[in-house]
Amino acid sequence: MRRAAARIDAATPGDRDRAVDALRAFAILGVVLGHWLVTALVADGGGLHAASPLQDMPRLTPVSWALQTLAVFFLVGGHVATRGYASARARGESYGRWLTARLSRLFRPVLAVLGLWAVTAVLLLLTGAGFTTVHTLVKLALSPMWFLLVFAALTAATPLLTRLHPLWPLVVVLHVDLLRFGLGAPAWLGWLNLAAGWLVPFTLGAAWTRGELDRRRAGWILLAGGTATTAALVAWAGYPASMVGVPGAPVSNLNPPTLAAVAFGLAQCGLALLLRERLRRAMRRPVAWAAVALVNLSAMTIFLWHQTALMATTATGLLAGRLPGLHTLPDGLDWVVARLAWLPVFALVLAGCWAAFHSSERGAAEGRSRVVRTHRSPGRPGTTGARHV
Repeated sequence: MRRAAARIDAATPGDRDRAVDALRAFAILGVVLGHWLVTALVADGGGLHAASPLQDMPRLTPVSWALQTLAVFFLVGGHVATRGYASARARGESYGRWLTARLSRLFRPVLAVLGLWAVTAVLLLLTGAGFTTVHTLVKLALSPMWFLLVFAALTAATPLLTRLHPLWPLVVVLHVDLLRFGLGAPAWLGWLNLAAGWLVPFTLGAAWTRGELDRRRAGWILLAGGTATTAALVAWAGYPASMVGVPGAPVSNLNPPTLAAVAFGLAQCGLALLLRERLRRAMRRPVAWAAVALVNLSAMTIFLWHQTALMATTATGLLAGRLPGLHTLPDGLDWVVARLAWLPVFALVLAGCWAAFHSSERGAAEGRSRVVRTHRSPGRPGTTGARHV
């Protein structure tokens, strides 16, 4: 393992900013672990229905603070897309060719997921499974794709967003929430925040590329300001404390994003910026860097298949009856302990999904020829010549 890690380390360009990859890997794994911990499929005799431990155990709400990491992913995405577009222009590459390369990396793995679940849904219905159960399974399996659509739209708009100040989409989120919660505007108006809310960290990533966030003061302002604003909104403005949706709650901070979720995302982005130098030092260790590099090479496969791994384990486990932490109601600490014990099983099944489907994300020849050439460390020459993926 150490020899393999050393080979990956040696194949990495010396001017690559490894902190960017580390942040992206942590963001993806945070979302995966968060879903595995707060998503339950309860067997009630008539099928499976979704539940959440956050509904019956609100004291677990801090879990959503630690593992709702999409803002960091959009921060990194905005940074990489902005640098990638600048590099493409410097090489004389057209916008269309650059965008096609980026979007194919995002959407190539989607076809396998859609195909498998289309066949699975039909087979389940033909074998007598209830429509509610099938709907629950398909919805959970495909729910991560909303993120891809938003991310793809922002990526396509990168040339227009490279100079957009993050305050502008933040102002949109503020006014949408004022209209919804303060003036009784229709709830559908909140879906404007689906774009505006994630534009905030995405444009922060562009500001990072421009060098406007290099000073540690910027990270501290984002961390302190975002934390204080989130706390104030939860304490005095009636926003939910959970940063993910809770079944039965009248308001979700995530679906669509609220001002509290965006403020919390600013705090996360500030923390991410403050950790850059430590991550760069940590990624000098070959084993740590090899793990991060492998997660990045299969990021979309991991993201798209992690819910399938959970559901495959749950469905297979039904053959042995209602198992604690897998099919039981998530209403006590005994469920939490049992669910933690299931996490290695979910990871093992996800590894199987990766083995079967990762080639749809990255062809073997492409993987061998380009291990990790995406972005360069600050202060190194030749930034515009770096290849972005």
